[in-house]
Amino acid sequence: MKLILALDFGGTKLAAGIVNADSREWLNYERRLSPSNADANTDLDIMRSLIHSLLQDATPSAIGVSFGGPVDATTGTVRLSHHVPGWENIPLKNLLEEEFGVITSVDNDANVAALGEQKFGAAQGYDSLFYITISTGVGGGWILNGKPWRGAVGMAGEIGHMVVDKNGPVCLCGKRGCVERLASGSYMAKDVKNYLLNQPEQQKNPEGLILRTLVNSNLDLITGKIISEAAAQGDQLATKTLLNGAWALGVGIGNVANLINPQLFILGGSVTKAGELWWSMLQKTARETALPEVSLEIVPAALADDAPLWGAVALAQEILSRE
Repeated sequence: MKLILALDFGGTKLAAGIVNADSREWLNYERRLSPSNADANTDLDIMRSLIHSLLQDATPSAIGVSFGGPVDATTGTVRLSHHVPGWENIPLKNLLEEEFGVITSVDNDANVAALGEQKFGAAQGYDSLFYITISTGVGGGWILNGKPWRGAVGMAGEIGHMVVDKNGPVCLCGKRGCVERLASGSYMAKDVKNYLLNQPEQQKNPEGLILRTLVNSNLDLITGKIISEAAAQGDQLATKTLLNGAWALGVGIGNVANLINPQLFILGGSVTKAGELWWSMLQKTARETALPEVSLEIVPAALADDAPLWGAVALAQEILSRE
């Protein structure tokens, strides 16, 4: 029986799983948060620990890897991580092949998640789809005519850096009003925290009162998840921030629908758990942005947070099918 090792290097989490090549059940699976001050070496050390814990004395037949950042999929070289320093031009495929002696395939997490959803999830039976992950950052991955489409230099799908508000705040990429700058969980948390820092509690501003209560006035604890919880309880600031993020992503999706017209949009990542308010604004804005003649179906990822990991399984299966 051929064993597949699947790895997921995320912006804030690391995950690994092993599975029989023809199975849909994890034999073993581990997930660990990356420390806030992590760099590439930290992440690699944590992942090695996960791998050795999972494999024990077993040897996989192939390794598939999802990485949260731009990747040259032809060489398996990581270009960089926008959220973890030290990943610039790291030959991850070569490192893993040398260390474990097993053929390895590496690609960007959104591309890999798109493949996972097509093979195992919500896009089974579809041959054109756009997968979007909305969590620490915002990225996208294409399947066109049944195959991953990465673009000329592997940068296709970067919906997170589509500008939707030219007067908006500055994104880490240097542009203003990117989808990621407005819609990602990390940036929403940053904006809410900065707003509350400039609105002293004694002013009794109704905006943010529930947010403050949920974190016991420790603003460093504010996350995208906390914002969603506060919005569900009626917090005005949380609701406004969440809806603005959904609007930005909806504009991006509507424009992509006009340009490429895929059969299906699949959304994954932590922010997609924000609730009905978020989904309603997203669907409404995307529909208003797209042409009336353009079909537009937006669904949540069936594989949820495991979409990149199951996509890594699909990458490894592709390697084995060519042997």
